[in-house]
Amino acid sequence: MTDLPNLSPFSYQLLILLTAMFSKGVISHFISHEPLRFFQFYCQKLGDKVNKSPSSPQQQTISGLVAIIITLAPIAIILWLFAAFIEVDFLWQAFLLYLAIGSFGLSQVNKSIAQAIVAKQSYLAKQTLKRWLLRETEPLSSLGLSKAAIEMKLLRTLQQGYVVAIIFLVAGPLAAILFRLLLEMHYCWNTKLEKFNHFGLHSKLIVNLLQWLPVRIFSLLLLFTSIGKNFLLFWRLSKKHFFQLDNNIALLLLALSLEVKLGGVAMYTNRNGANTKLAKTSFNNLARQPQVTDIIHANNKITYLVSFSLTFLILIALAVEFITVNI
Repeated sequence: MTDLPNLSPFSYQLLILLTAMFSKGVISHFISHEPLRFFQFYCQKLGDKVNKSPSSPQQQTISGLVAIIITLAPIAIILWLFAAFIEVDFLWQAFLLYLAIGSFGLSQVNKSIAQAIVAKQSYLAKQTLKRWLLRETEPLSSLGLSKAAIEMKLLRTLQQGYVVAIIFLVAGPLAAILFRLLLEMHYCWNTKLEKFNHFGLHSKLIVNLLQWLPVRIFSLLLLFTSIGKNFLLFWRLSKKHFFQLDNNIALLLLALSLEVKLGGVAMYTNRNGANTKLAKTSFNNLARQPQVTDIIHANNKITYLVSFSLTFLILIALAVEFITVNI
């Protein structure tokens, strides 16, 4: 129920979104924190407990689905019931959205990585990037670090920010926080890791389904920034990825926009502790490898698209309020 009766429902939700983002940005500037750290620990322990090696692939897949249900169902019921006792709806929704939105320090992280690479402090760059990636960073060269930093910034901004915001505007704070929790499960039980090849299939599938539309909206905005340059070429190259259930279209369009190559082989740790190479899709193969400066260019490009999206939503809200007042 709207606490600010003079605002339309859309404007009210947008105001909550802006409040949560502003609060997250200010607090993250002074304090580095991760509100969902305990949930991440819980997912790791649950995966180790439930995902038994001797189990068949089918049993592991079913166990992964059951783990999602027994974790998220009680949380959803408790939060839904608790909301009825909250006096100030605005603060409750803003609090849930604050928890759901990811870190606002990714641009600064990438700047630190770029500075470390320039200073030839390879170990520092690898350690800084390691906590944000599933893949192993030790084998990465300076070019590999630049590529991984760009991909990390794009994918985490999309999944933990852009998708969360759109789900909140469409379905409310409960849906937003449940998606973020599901996303953390997907991170912990990623199918790129050998022991979660089957256990993490359902979390991966549900996340890909929920993020499909928001990622396509972002990708279209990214495509439109090439109008007057190579718009038609970029569309022809990317349209085959449009209906695929992944984030490849966003990665490809960013690679084309920056005129660099992204994707390629990545190394992950298997269940024996040894590293395993996993061939990933490459994007814009004929382009050059990304340099340190491309990390900053990617930061600016992604920040611009997020800012443009927020500005567009604010203009829509103002138009809705103007029309409502004059009807």
